[in-house]
Amino acid sequence: MFKWIVVFAAAVLAVFFGVRLALRRAPASGPAMRTTRMVRCAMIAAVYVVVCLALQPFSYGAVQVRLSEALCLLPIFGPEYIVGVTLGCLLANALGSTVIDVVFGTLATLLACLVTWKLRNLRIRGLALPAAVPPVLFNAVIVGWEISVFFSDTPAALPVMLFNMLTVGIGEVISCGILGVALIKLIEQNRSLRQLFIEGGHAAAAGR
Repeated sequence: MFKWIVVFAAAVLAVFFGVRLALRRAPASGPAMRTTRMVRCAMIAAVYVVVCLALQPFSYGAVQVRLSEALCLLPIFGPEYIVGVTLGCLLANALGSTVIDVVFGTLATLLACLVTWKLRNLRIRGLALPAAVPPVLFNAVIVGWEISVFFSDTPAALPVMLFNMLTVGIGEVISCGILGVALIKLIEQNRSLRQLFIEGGHAAAAGR
């Protein structure tokens, strides 16, 4: 466990300072901005994988709280995060789960990120609560169905399926509805984080 904590800390620090350096040198548009988006994409994919594997007992199974799913709300800030989060989910499932989870779990995350991006401008009392709904619903339905059909010791009856959907959904509410919404609020309110995560963050920060 200590090894994973060290790996996680090193990865987070590396990508944090790497992206900050890229953002400082990148102009507002052009090839450098495309490079910045690629760096952000890679950063989020790496963080998703490391958090998922570091907290492996909580990240897989019928009863799971995958804390890395909080990153599913990042498409609010740009479509590059759709790729980053989806890629991170695919790699995390490939390294820590089964081929079935690679297919259906990654599909759930991709659909969730796409709809979250569509809901990026909606707020309830200043909170990105509407954007947290797609990850909860898609993962509850798709992953809950996946667990019931492929990994359950009992036949995939409706009560079993509903129970698995409920347990996965509760985990997603914790990860996305609470932690993810708090992460978005923190980024929006913090100047340094805006510069790190949001395109045009320098201009937004200067205007405040």
